[in-house]
Amino acid sequence: MSDRSRDAPTMDAERFAVLAAAYGGDLRRWPQAERAAGSILAASDAGAAILRNAGKLDALLDSYRVEAPGKALHGGIVRAADRHLAQRSRQRLWWLGLGLAGIGLAGAVAGSALVIATPEVQPDQYVLDANATAFGDAGPDDTIEENL
Repeated sequence: MSDRSRDAPTMDAERFAVLAAAYGGDLRRWPQAERAAGSILAASDAGAAILRNAGKLDALLDSYRVEAPGKALHGGIVRAADRHLAQRSRQRLWWLGLGLAGIGLAGAVAGSALVIATPEVQPDQYVLDANATAFGDAGPDDTIEENL
């Protein structure tokens, strides 16, 4: 008997109560390293009382059942989700329109800045002929080639 008590880890009642509160009154639920010392202390009157109290709590926790949600709750959640999705869709469309308007405004500002910043050059003479377009003279080039 003295060899067994010397090899087995020792446990005090406080540590035993902490383990019983954490893992319950069934020693099979306890960590493997703590079971041997716990079984020795469980044989005492104090250990048995601690395990009985932990067992009562285990029984209460095991008997607790949660009812399934009713159809009204389920329907309310689905309706709220539908409203949320519709609102997000409207917001996304609104932000898209605002972004497109911003792009258009930025283009208008850039175009007007270009027109304002470009100096207007008036030609000395402007001859209106059949080859004149808004982009310049569209006629054939009558340039003289130089021989190099």
